[in-house]
Amino acid sequence: MAVHLIDHPLVHDALVMLRARDTQPDQFRQASRRISLMLVVEALRDLPSEAVKVQTPLYPPAADGRRIGCGVVVVPVLRAGLGMLDAVLELVPSARVGHIGLQRDEMTAVASQYYSKLPAQLEHSYVLMIDPMLATGGSAVAALDLLRRAGARRVRLVCIVAAPEGVALVERCHPDVDIYTPVVDHELNAQKYIVPGLGDFGDRLYGTL
Repeated sequence: MAVHLIDHPLVHDALVMLRARDTQPDQFRQASRRISLMLVVEALRDLPSEAVKVQTPLYPPAADGRRIGCGVVVVPVLRAGLGMLDAVLELVPSARVGHIGLQRDEMTAVASQYYSKLPAQLEHSYVLMIDPMLATGGSAVAALDLLRRAGARRVRLVCIVAAPEGVALVERCHPDVDIYTPVVDHELNAQKYIVPGLGDFGDRLYGTL
């Protein structure tokens, strides 16, 4: 497994907006979309492509070009992952979308599944799993287990903030899944939240604090 730290000034500018405690939900959503676009571009850097010819308005011979050469499936982990979904679909409008619903017990931090709906033929697709916060790693591993059982072979995990504990668990359970994130924060606190982190992503995204 590789952790790809996306060290772009625009990524970190958006991350500062997400971290700030006085950022309002509308600003939080805007920053989430902005950072997600840049992270997904990096996660799709090795996306297979194929050569094509295209007729332009001003050039009678067909021009050489390249198009996406495989199917793309994006799977947000509910509910926070939905805040990153529009960015993926803006970049890859043809992507199919699956959903995985996981609920974390606030006392034990153990994730339990309450919903799963995945497209068919994942084994032939390039799969992006999107989940803004990689904290304990329990939810990520549970979601990756589901994707593997459904046939997914090429999977990338895109998150906005990660904790060392979560990275270590994903590495142990799914060593072939690359992680794309701008930052691995210091640690988890006693409540299993990432520190310094940015708070509860879903609550801040939807204004349900």
